[in-house]
Amino acid sequence: MHIIVLVKQVPDIEKVQFKKDTGWVDRSSADSEINPFDLNALEAAQRMKETLGATVTVLSMGPATAEAVVKEGVARDADRGILLTDDKFAGADTLATSYALAAAIKKIGAFDLLLCGEKTVDGDTGQVGPAVAERLGIPHLSFVSQISDCSEDKITAVTETASGSVIVESGFPVLISGTKELNVPRLPTLKDKLRARKSEVEKWSASDLSDVADISKFGVEGSATWVESISVPPEKKRKGEVLKGEDAAASLVAAIDKDGLLKG
Repeated sequence: MHIIVLVKQVPDIEKVQFKKDTGWVDRSSADSEINPFDLNALEAAQRMKETLGATVTVLSMGPATAEAVVKEGVARDADRGILLTDDKFAGADTLATSYALAAAIKKIGAFDLLLCGEKTVDGDTGQVGPAVAERLGIPHLSFVSQISDCSEDKITAVTETASGSVIVESGFPVLISGTKELNVPRLPTLKDKLRARKSEVEKWSASDLSDVADISKFGVEGSATWVESISVPPEKKRKGEVLKGEDAAASLVAAIDKDGLLKG
């Protein structure tokens, strides 16, 4: 079994700033880390490797610094790490991102299972995973909270929907995007980290994918959406009022009634 895990480098969302002229994330304004949801995908792949003897490839797209998150995947028992890094990939929306990742997967070759987090904390769209599956013409299971069974020819998972939990069975190939409830990611050992640090991450440019993709569909040029402007709403501070004296209770009731909380 060959498993490909999609991971992404994301900034500290509470500290990151945006470039005013383009609306793009200024990655130099905050520390970066692996997308938390992707850790659940890596853990799922690691468990399948232990039980089924699977081979695991980690794939990411981003700047050169994103090599760190690929090596994080290697530290979590991945066998191979690939990073798509090129200025031509910059500024990609979900459409262009899914196109580039799907192209890279085609270049990688045969696979059985694609794993990714349900969303990223910087974009929060949840679109890239399913879009990659659609581009590859394979089924996908989104918002998976549990993988109850997995063999060499099928996988059984629990997906979360607005109507409740649904048990779904699928053959391969298939893409699964997992929620935080999928598992509890374990921490890599010091030995694993040292091994990952010495590992070599393959870096592919846009031209490396020219035999399987149209380069004009990468990055900004291939994006159907763009950011017009970025504005951060001011943080609302709580208003406090202390009621004292014999009329405190009556004043509290009057204040609640004024806000319409007693109606109905």
